[in-house]
Parts: sequence; structure tokens; C-alpha cells
Amino acid sequence: MPVSYQTGTYDQKWVEKLCVQNYRIGAVLTEMYTHAEHLQKTTEVKTRGYGITRDFGPSGCPACCTGVLEANLNSNVIGVAHIGWISRDPLADNQLKGRHAEYGRSVEDLIGVFSIEKFIQLWGNSTCGAISVDWLPCV
Repeated sequence: MPVSYQTGTYDQKWVEKLCVQNYRIGAVLTEMYTHAEHLQKTTEVKTRGYGITRDFGPSGCPACCTGVLEANLNSNVIGVAHIGWISRDPLADNQLKGRHAEYGRSVEDLIGVFSIEKFIQLWGNSTCGAISVDWLPCV
């Protein structure tokens, strides 16, 4: 946290930043609090990668399993918060001029007095046995 002096007074606020990446599945999570006068939080992040072999990985998981990033965020804040995640293809695509295909993204910026309760679960694109959500089609 940088120290700043303005007009001879010392006004230090809490700053906390967390960035977790699972390169194998292309998942990134960012949690950041700045200008916080009050910050009470609990963050639990788990990230796993499964071995990819021809038949079965070391954990006995079929070869198509890749990994997961899970986050459970709970916080009470007076200040500024930024919570974001992105899920993208870990391999660059030639059809996208070397860019990575993006599957999903969420960014939430908050200012004031608030509570955050979030559970974020990002599975690899081809994870076997993953919990799937059937979305309703657009009509």
C-alpha cells in the first residue's frame, strides 16, 4: 500500500488486490478493494488442473478433463470494490488473428457501503463430469 501525504495530513486507506489465474483452462479472477475505510472479508479460492494423457490422467480422470477455478467471496466494505472474471480459450485461434476466444466475462465495480456474497465456478471447456446448466434458448 503506497503512502501518500496531502496538505500535510496522513490519510491512509486499505488497499487489497488478488488475482488468480488457471492457465490450463484460461480462467482469471480478480478481487480488488481500494479507498476502503472498513474492510472485513473472507476469500477462498481453489484452482485445480487435471493431467491430460491418452487414456487416463494421474487422478483416474478421463483424458478430456482439464481443470477448474472456484472462488467463494464474502465481504463487508466501506470503499471501492472491483470483482471480475474471464473465461477464455487457453490456445490462440488463427481464425481470430492470434487472439483467444472468449467464453464469458463479468465485471462488477461498487462504491459505497455494501456487502458482497459470490460463488464463482469456472470449469475448463471440455471437463468431463462437470455440472452443466441448461440455458433457455432465445426465442
